[in-house]
Amino acid sequence: MDWDKLRIFHAVADAGSLTHAGEVLNLSQSAVSRQIRALEESLNTPLFHRHARGLILTEQGELLFDATAAMSKRLEAAAARIRDSEEEVFGELRVTTTTGFGTLWLAPRLSALFSKYPDLKIDLMLEERVLDLPMREADVAIRMKEPSQADLIRKRLMSVRMRLYASPEYLERLGPPKDLDELSGHRLICQNTSAAQVSAGALLVQRLLSQDVHSTLTVNNYFGVLQAVLSHLGIGVLPDYLTEDFPDLVRVLPDIESNEVPVFLAYPEELRHSKRIAAFRDFVLEEIMAYRRSRREERAV
Repeated sequence: MDWDKLRIFHAVADAGSLTHAGEVLNLSQSAVSRQIRALEESLNTPLFHRHARGLILTEQGELLFDATAAMSKRLEAAAARIRDSEEEVFGELRVTTTTGFGTLWLAPRLSALFSKYPDLKIDLMLEERVLDLPMREADVAIRMKEPSQADLIRKRLMSVRMRLYASPEYLERLGPPKDLDELSGHRLICQNTSAAQVSAGALLVQRLLSQDVHSTLTVNNYFGVLQAVLSHLGIGVLPDYLTEDFPDLVRVLPDIESNEVPVFLAYPEELRHSKRIAAFRDFVLEEIMAYRRSRREERAV
């Protein structure tokens, strides 16, 4: 149905008169009458009973008026939210990052964001594939390398290194390896080198596997690696940001670690003024600052 005809119909039904509706719409009575006739013809049913004292809705007209009234209220509410959006943060925000970072670092911290902005809706898309932000596959991304597209706003958040960790129970049972040669007597838990992951992590795993490790467990994301380590199955290759949320993890072979992995937040240039993006960006930066403080305190102990 024609939206303009529905708007005119709603005004006529609300006013009960072609003349009064025309005054509200700044249209002539004849123009209003033509639009109503055209709408009735398109629906193949009369919408008004014509009387000398005005117009009365038919049963079909009542049904249509209920629908246009609901539409009008929703449009008015949307307009109000748009006017107020300079001060409010609401609606859906599609966030993409890796399975490991999204599951182990980001998701556990989202309660702070929702506490501040309860009307925000987060669609968290966790996958190793890099979604196309300029094509709006997602609104904002946290990536383990600097984005290459020129039309993205990007900010470096922190750096990560992959290191070796085990549970105290596992190390009590088998003892910690003193050097790389002794790693062969332990079970190594890691991502397969052919799995999608940051290159620094894959290179570290290649180096460790060259030690002729007799038992391995490979998982295609760090969440799975962590669960296996917490279940005392072996020594795992894990990102160092886990030490804040899992302080009981014991670092093994402290001299062995991956190269530095930069972590970037990125979003399209066209979303520069989005309140949702700003709220999410500020939340992540606050959490990163808290994480850095805890790391400094940990090193100082």
